[in-house]
Amino acid sequence: MTLFVNGLTQLDASLWCPHRGLIGVSWQVSAELDGELGEDGMLFDFGHVKPWIKSRLDDGADHTLIVPIDAPGITVSECPEGLAIRATTPYAMEVRGPHQAFTLVPAAQINPSDLAERFAEEMMRQPPPRVSAIRLSFQDEPLSGAAYTYSHGLRRHDGNCQRIAHGHRSPLHIWQDGIRAPALEAEWAERLADRYLVDKSDIEDNHELTAQGMLTTRYRAPQGDFFLMLPLERCMILPTATTIEQIAAWLADEITRETGQVTRVQAFEGIGKGAIAERTP
Repeated sequence: MTLFVNGLTQLDASLWCPHRGLIGVSWQVSAELDGELGEDGMLFDFGHVKPWIKSRLDDGADHTLIVPIDAPGITVSECPEGLAIRATTPYAMEVRGPHQAFTLVPAAQINPSDLAERFAEEMMRQPPPRVSAIRLSFQDEPLSGAAYTYSHGLRRHDGNCQRIAHGHRSPLHIWQDGIRAPALEAEWAERLADRYLVDKSDIEDNHELTAQGMLTTRYRAPQGDFFLMLPLERCMILPTATTIEQIAAWLADEITRETGQVTRVQAFEGIGKGAIAERTP
């Protein structure tokens, strides 16, 4: 017997790509479980499937930086913060933080299907009663309009959003004077694509690295100390924390300032949630 749950949960994270660099991802997670029926006529109570799988993803890859440790230019080492991940291609990057902020994968690049298979195998080390096999599926949300990927960290967040390099794949909806503006959506999605969104107050004053075109950010959060260094051109600096509420407000401010029109922005944080902001010139 096979039990399936489509759209069981979602996984938000960042990953390191040897071709694109730091990428935010939001994957819809679906599951299939094989096994034998119990005396109650069930394989695994639907009410228990979601929390059982979600808890294991939340304690694992969710809101981490997923690193293919066999990719060109990747090095991993211990450091006072916990782990230090350094990369050289397609651009220089260094990120440090507690061990739980990273998911290390023995691969040359991250493939969602392979990653889902890996996590399913890990879950089968201690499976629920009567479950003989687990299959997971990680897929992008189907979108008809503009979408962008971004990474960030929220120093003041009590949960896993405080991790300095996690991210999302998000749709973007923009209206001007009450009319949907798909050309603006595509333009801003391109501007934000594969960028790191950073709170100005978290930027470290390092004249030597700034002269080399690098931006460094550092902060202490409840889970520990975090550090990130990226090329300045890969970053977007916001005057506030990079919560989805502030991202929506920042976008509305910037687009209104550039176009001189009433602008309404619906910014998503991953799948199915976000914030709306409206500005008048």
